[in-house]
Amino acid sequence: MNNLHHFDLRQLRRLLEDGSDEQLLGNYLSENLVVARNPPVSRLLAKLSGDTYVLPEMRVMVLTHGFACPTVNLMERHFEAGNAIFLSHNSIVRIGAYADDIRGFGLSMTDDLMALLFPTHQPRMLSGDVRDFVVSLAPDELQRLDELHGMLYRSTHHGQQYAQVMLHLAAAFLWQVDYYWSRQADKSRSLLSREQRLFNDFVQLVSRYAPQEHHIDFYAQRLFLSPRYMSTLVKQVSGKAAKQWIDEAIITRIKVALRHTDKSVAQIADEMAFPNPSFFSKYFKRLTGQGPLEYRRK
Repeated sequence: MNNLHHFDLRQLRRLLEDGSDEQLLGNYLSENLVVARNPPVSRLLAKLSGDTYVLPEMRVMVLTHGFACPTVNLMERHFEAGNAIFLSHNSIVRIGAYADDIRGFGLSMTDDLMALLFPTHQPRMLSGDVRDFVVSLAPDELQRLDELHGMLYRSTHHGQQYAQVMLHLAAAFLWQVDYYWSRQADKSRSLLSREQRLFNDFVQLVSRYAPQEHHIDFYAQRLFLSPRYMSTLVKQVSGKAAKQWIDEAIITRIKVALRHTDKSVAQIADEMAFPNPSFFSKYFKRLTGQGPLEYRRK
């Protein structure tokens, strides 16, 4: 993950507005919300290929044609037509192979707008415990989401007086996606082996806590396992050591802070629970081959 970039809604908006393609310009674009309906996705992915991106805002996408094989939050994924895909805020994505005819629809929104949509009760997928998921839709479920999204998209073209309608339709779309995922997740979890369930829980914990919790003991305790057993289980299921999963998540977050903030090395070290800047710098250099300041300069 040497090339790590932020890719927020402002940058997405600039990318969609770059050029005169009517299909691109027809999408609804604001500082807090993007409603994309059948844009030429392959053209967008081509511009983003080769680098790794942190997505500060939540994204929901529904594929209607084609496929994509990105790496999402350290895990290789395969998305295909008929899939609904959720990425929580601050997800980390690297574009892989994809079909030229890939198409779909979706929305992205900031945390501030989500707080406005769900002031007291929010969908389960937005609780903060879920980093990402993909759910396979039946034809009638895909049609239902398509109809909801179509109404949302059309409401964006009616000016300020339709703002409340647009927000309620966005909330309805997210509730519907959450329903399909919750139903599939509960069923799938009952069918998974105990080891696979524990590994999935481990990856979710690492994605959430790694910047502050660097030691295997923390994750083993949260999973009610011994550190030795958890390490063995993670290695058997994934082929990669538990400490390697943790280190990769930590290094990714450090790179984000170095490249996209003006925080000092000492401040980043403190925020990420390192005992001192010297230890932080040695850790970063051991895993990347370069010091923090050298990485920032490049």
